[in-house]
Amino acid sequence: MRSRHISVVINAEPGDVYDFVADPDNLPRWAAGLAKSEVTRRGDELLVESPMGTVTVRFVPRNTLGVVDHEVVLPTGDTVLNPLRVLAHPEGAEVIFTVRQLAMSDDEFDRDTQMVEKDLAQLKSLLEADGSV
Repeated sequence: MRSRHISVVINAEPGDVYDFVADPDNLPRWAAGLAKSEVTRRGDELLVESPMGTVTVRFVPRNTLGVVDHEVVLPTGDTVLNPLRVLAHPEGAEVIFTVRQLAMSDDEFDRDTQMVEKDLAQLKSLLEADGSV
């Protein structure tokens, strides 16, 4: 199993970036690889229409460490842990997402990696265009 760490530096305060990323209601604005429409809440779980079908998402509790890890329960019932961090960076904040190959083919892994790269580029564009985050 391979892992790939994908990151982007965003010219914004780390706390503001964390607040935006950790808010599930913002997922459709920047995470098209996960959320194609509004998030529906069911207790601590989130139901999301994704490119894979309806998935359930569970985020770790909000914290001061910049950790935004989340589990995604796929339509197959498989659960995938997605490590996601927001770190302070000399130019603002760095967002790091880890993609793990697990049972994917090399082509599927590359496709997932490209989706995450697009999502993080969208996040950067959105947050840098709107200084008020």
